[in-house]
Amino acid sequence: MQIGHWITRRQRILPIGLDIGHHAVKMVQLAIRDDGVRVVAAGRETVDLSDVCDEDSWRQQVAPAIRRLLAAGDFKGRDVVSALPAGRLRITSLRLAETEAGDVDKALRKEAAHRFALDPRTDSVHYVSAGSVRQGDEVKNEYILFASDDETIRRHIAQLEGVGLRLVGIDAAPCALFRNFERVMRRQEDKERTIMLLDVGHRYTTVVLGRTGEMCFVKQMAFGAARFDERVAEKLSVSIEDARVLRRRMPSDETVDPTTRRLVADALHGTAEQLAAEIALCLRYYTVTFRGKRVERAIVAGAGVYEPALLNVLRHHLAVEADVAEPLRGFDLGLVGSKIEDFGPAADFALAVGLTLKGWGASTTALVKSDVGLESILEGAPS
Repeated sequence: MQIGHWITRRQRILPIGLDIGHHAVKMVQLAIRDDGVRVVAAGRETVDLSDVCDEDSWRQQVAPAIRRLLAAGDFKGRDVVSALPAGRLRITSLRLAETEAGDVDKALRKEAAHRFALDPRTDSVHYVSAGSVRQGDEVKNEYILFASDDETIRRHIAQLEGVGLRLVGIDAAPCALFRNFERVMRRQEDKERTIMLLDVGHRYTTVVLGRTGEMCFVKQMAFGAARFDERVAEKLSVSIEDARVLRRRMPSDETVDPTTRRLVADALHGTAEQLAAEIALCLRYYTVTFRGKRVERAIVAGAGVYEPALLNVLRHHLAVEADVAEPLRGFDLGLVGSKIEDFGPAADFALAVGLTLKGWGASTTALVKSDVGLESILEGAPS
């Protein structure tokens, strides 16, 4: 009994990482122990949201999904770290001359307010340094800006409090993804390599390029896995739901006739080509901007990773090694092993894992409440 009690005291429970997507809600909670990291609980619930999650969608789908996950899982406490919806987080890159370095904060806030029609006095604007770049004969510092309006943040907090959760942090999704995958860049040779992180969600794709401790490029595109179903539906003149079912069963169902199989394959390949072309533009921007820095590997997460056509096309277009994300790799899964197997591949848990990991590097005692100033809530920098 005494030994067991001692072990329990040496365990630090992190906040729940909550990823609210357009097609699924994912929750993960980790515990930091002397002998490593343990997955305390994890769960996924399907939802079907449009591009904008309004109050009706939240009340009818998201809130019940969160309650089911909390009831079915063994989550400890109700502290949570979440990300703002992709469609509500503004992201851009900006360069400043070294002569402007003395007042970076003021310059970036002014630019964000101008580009996104925000009020720098009340809305949240945060940034990370992406490194130095040469522009002509001048060396400039590049920054990645993350911004959101005050109303969006307050609504997000109120929604989570309404289902009994206590928000201890709001993160930018690209930063949470980067935090997760920094774990695979621990070797000395990895620290010099640039890795591309791709999170292909249902409606949005997030592209992050970075090295250990430094994000260099971020872009979110309104192009996700839903496009595959939409293109198949158009090609076959069927509903999107029928297209989704057909796409999922086709790899293992030999009863699908050859003509249908060919039409579906063409639609999937064409859609994958479109997305890969957009991602290749990001890669080109990076290699031109940060001269001499090569991207040697891509890690692909999110719902889109389960579409075989996408991985094959990405490997061809990007000409780099492309691997499926393993966000739970290296963690002790003893408490949730069978449940994780029921989920299938866990690549779409990458964002949720990055969110719970935010509690590792920062104190979770300074709780965020609805009635406090929100300037410090949206933390863009990786912990």
